Amino acid sequence: MSSSTTHTSTIGAIGAPSRRNTELALLVFAVVIPLFAYMNVGLAISGELPPGMLGYGLGLGLLAGVAHLVVRKFAPYADPLLLPLATLLNGLGLVVIWRLDQSEKLQQRPNFSEAAPNQLLYSAVGIALFVGVLLLLKDHRVLQRYTYISMVAAIGLLLLPLVPGLGMNVFGARIWIRVGGFSIQPGEFAKIVIAIFFAGYLMVKRDALALASRRFMGLYLPRGRDLGPILVVWAMSILILVFETDLGTSLLFFGMFVVMLYVATERTSWIVFGLLMSGVGAVGVASFEPHVQQRVDAWLDPFNSDVIAQNSDQIAQSLMAFGSGGTLGSGLGQGHSDLIGFAANSDFILATYGEELGLAGVMAVLLIYGLIVERGVRTALAARDPFGKLLAVGLSGAFAIQVFVVAGGVMGLIPLTGMTMPFIAYGGSSVIANWALVGILLRISDTARRPAPSPAPNPDAEMTQVVRP
Repeated sequence: MSSSTTHTSTIGAIGAPSRRNTELALLVFAVVIPLFAYMNVGLAISGELPPGMLGYGLGLGLLAGVAHLVVRKFAPYADPLLLPLATLLNGLGLVVIWRLDQSEKLQQRPNFSEAAPNQLLYSAVGIALFVGVLLLLKDHRVLQRYTYISMVAAIGLLLLPLVPGLGMNVFGARIWIRVGGFSIQPGEFAKIVIAIFFAGYLMVKRDALALASRRFMGLYLPRGRDLGPILVVWAMSILILVFETDLGTSLLFFGMFVVMLYVATERTSWIVFGLLMSGVGAVGVASFEPHVQQRVDAWLDPFNSDVIAQNSDQIAQSLMAFGSGGTLGSGLGQGHSDLIGFAANSDFILATYGEELGLAGVMAVLLIYGLIVERGVRTALAARDPFGKLLAVGLSGAFAIQVFVVAGGVMGLIPLTGMTMPFIAYGGSSVIANWALVGILLRISDTARRPAPSPAPNPDAEMTQVVRP
């Protein structure tokens, strides 16, 4: 590298703040707040500080510190809020999972084991994958080369639960595989891979998809031959719903594609078509698939005696937990959300926040999720290449849709989907995949916010200004 090039990059680096000190200060709060919550739970349950408080604080702080150092070194211009927000959610999730581990009712269930130590291990693996993404992915545009490979990989991940001897049927949904002594949900990783495919495909085809053949009721209708992509993705989401009875994943993939399609083409008609097709598909499958129909029945009338007799009283218990929490909640460690049962720390963990932290606590949690989505969308707006814009929008949209379908299902807004809230719910696949998602967003953000090199000084121009004829 020549001396002039080195001088140029140095000037460019000095010209813009990296905001890493801001990130470090926010990370301190992101570790201290869960630590105080952990202390509060221990005092509420037993009247004394929890025995593992110091170890928990050091463990969470160490993980956050390692992630920060890697970002400071390998992504110095990345968004300063994404890492602290994800750390805060992860830490609060560990606290509430540990709180549910102390429930005597849940401890009496067969095959009970403490979930908090496992979740801390999963969080460490997730941050290790986060570090790996930042170390290995030097430029997000490299992913564009693997557009169609990503499509094949995503389809393979989605089909894994259907492989005999590998897939598992858990409470009517076939979305898990067992490898050794671990169960994995491939759909959590497939959402990242398929976002890469959608971004690469739409970047090439967006001009053709934006063309309209006619206008109807204020909407520009796409050409018939351009409906192919959305029909294919719609059919794939329906097949997932039919064969795996997984309403959440099918909604997630189809919704993510429609959002990215709208961003790529700026055609509102795609949103309308997407909503109509998702509604038709969900109603059609629910009419003949018993497991989906059972979830719809539990959503329409959760307090019906027939629904409760089918062991579907979790929605009713969740709604009562939200109702008893009121505005400020009963206090951490003083609720009864363990009545929900086996899924209290996974699918229905938001109900614990609703009961023990009240409406204010739930709104605060949803606000943190909203901030993550907002920073992802801001990253998309700042990205200088169309692939990075679409990928950031796709990942942010997938994250937002997952939060919506889980929160909506637990609160009774839509039928229960069986997915888990990112970062706060118990589940290794979810926390690991979402840390990888945050890592990719940070890489795109670093590329977008990195200052352009300043032009090198021209000695001849300076001589012209000084020496006049």
